[in-house]
Amino acid sequence: MESFFQQVVAGLSTGGIYAIVALALVMIYQATHHVNFAQGEMATFSTFLAWALIQAGFPYWAAFLSTIVLSFVIGAVVEFAVIRPLHKAPELSVVVVFIGLLVVFHSITGWIFGTQIKEFPTPFEKGAWYSGSMMSAHQVGTIFVALCIVALLFSFFRFSTLGLTMRAAAQNPGSSRMLGIHVGRMLMLGWGLAAAIGAVAGLMVAPVVFLDPSMMTGVLIYAFAGALIGGIDNPVGAVIGGFLVGVLENVIGTYVVGTELKLSVALVLIVGVLVVRPAGLMGRTIVQRV
Repeated sequence: MESFFQQVVAGLSTGGIYAIVALALVMIYQATHHVNFAQGEMATFSTFLAWALIQAGFPYWAAFLSTIVLSFVIGAVVEFAVIRPLHKAPELSVVVVFIGLLVVFHSITGWIFGTQIKEFPTPFEKGAWYSGSMMSAHQVGTIFVALCIVALLFSFFRFSTLGLTMRAAAQNPGSSRMLGIHVGRMLMLGWGLAAAIGAVAGLMVAPVVFLDPSMMTGVLIYAFAGALIGGIDNPVGAVIGGFLVGVLENVIGTYVVGTELKLSVALVLIVGVLVVRPAGLMGRTIVQRV
């Protein structure tokens, strides 16, 4: 029983990372109604930027904040230069562009920083007072960071004027334009926020899996599964789904299929949700009269 409980607790830690990435995926989906397949690669590129800043002598938290700002700018530029011109393009063209962004960011990361595996520091000291026999300091810190991001975003989109404006622009662009809202600018801010959130996920996962250009590939699949389970159009559901996938991955991977087939758990969850409940546990089922 103790071993089972330990797997559940460890799953909550990895689930926190999946929840952060799932949140970024939902933000992009709400704005474009497409899944950003390049989200993981953009997060990896941002993490390498943080590594370069740390190697240049920046303190960890200075590099952390600088990376978030840089990632926000990168996300906003991608929306303005690549995604915005495609607002009237066929859906297949947009999907191809997202896949192209994945390849571009992956290639640029390897070209600039190399493909060698690198160590990445954690800001949470080993043996800190908040660690224990069940969870390391980094695992506790990851959960704390994930919950902080969720709380900040909830407050931003629920209580701030800018957050409410961004929600309106994403959910109903036509009506928003009639009210004088600059929809393009709001969507650009949304992309910037999603890129910054993804960067935080990369900074949290890098100390665990080490830093290399492909480190976020599996994370993106798990996060996508979490977003689908919770509801691809529901930020709160995506966060819950991310934590749930982290627990299921650890428990099923340890006691049922083995560690070698852990990734198959996410794929089975994705197919199962799409077949049984495509809208997810907390997603909205939209019915249209034809």
